[in-house]
Amino acid sequence: MGLIDRLLGRRGDRATAALYAAIVARARAPHWYIEGGVPDSVDGRFDMVAAILTMVLLRLESDPAAALPSTQLAERFVDDMDGQLRELGIGDVVVGKHIGRMMSMLGGRLGAYRTGLAEGDLGPALVRNLYRDNAPAAAALTHTRDQLVVLRTALDAQPTAALLAGQLP
Repeated sequence: MGLIDRLLGRRGDRATAALYAAIVARARAPHWYIEGGVPDSVDGRFDMVAAILTMVLLRLESDPAAALPSTQLAERFVDDMDGQLRELGIGDVVVGKHIGRMMSMLGGRLGAYRTGLAEGDLGPALVRNLYRDNAPAAAALTHTRDQLVVLRTALDAQPTAALLAGQLP
């Protein structure tokens, strides 16, 4: 059971464990960092996990029955980030501030990627959020944009039950 679960007195959520593990595994795929030019750093890996997580959360928004699992998935992300920060040596006093910033960043990405997808141009949102305003080479941006759009489209076709079982398309 993670810190957030313990603090809130929850038993822990096993339902989203497989899905979150699949999201992290997808975000760690080398092509994001090689062909996609995402910085292979702590920040770059956070940004990539947040990008994949955002695509999944946007998909779950479309299914009212997925509201609770969606919330649990976001909580799992917070718990994971809490653990990652502690592993990096960030102490109790400032972990909360870092987590607050990370959740704000995730919320911002949800809005920016939702808008970018709706407008048919995810590129500017990726430059701002994934690449932190350091535009990569055009081919790298195209690779990342196209792969995320393909993922988002495939997620739309994926049944919610399969998705919640950790089956990313």
